[in-house]
Amino acid sequence: MKYELTKHAQKVLKERGIFLEWVEYALVAPELIVPEPDDMSVERLFLRIPEFDNRVLRVVVNRRVYPSGL
Repeated sequence: MKYELTKHAQKVLKERGIFLEWVEYALVAPELIVPEPDDMSVERLFLRIPEFDNRVLRVVVNRRVYPSGL
């Protein structure tokens, strides 16, 4: 799967100690997918992370934006 993180996402991952592999797993196998009510091209993916005290990771994806170089 090809994806590109925004600068904001990169900053938040670093600040909060979120591993990129967790984000990638959420992209591949989310537990819940919720469409953004105001923009149907955007989805919110949710995944519980057992290694992170069972906290829930939310990954926001814009399906209309393609990574650079595609």
